[in-house]
Amino acid sequence: MFAVTVRFQIKEGRQDEFLPLMIQNAQTSMQIEPGCHHFDVCTDADRPEEVFLYELYDDAEAFQIHLRSEHFLKFDTEVSSMVADKTVATYSKVTS
Repeated sequence: MFAVTVRFQIKEGRQDEFLPLMIQNAQTSMQIEPGCHHFDVCTDADRPEEVFLYELYDDAEAFQIHLRSEHFLKFDTEVSSMVADKTVATYSKVTS
């Protein structure tokens, strides 16, 4: 398994616009990407401008396929003006 975490810092007042697009991207990834096994979109009421993603893929290549997918590229373009900061971290499973 290949895990991906993403932390978005959303520009103030843009959360209501960002979240539906983020949720749609996650749902589409789960529906049409065979290498995507888990895609959680998380928030915390105490930090309304922060959105945290937890994603699981077969391997690093499955994640690269996600990044090249039509739905991801569309999402990325649509939200680019809403995002103040984005941090991505990836992890490979150590044991079987």
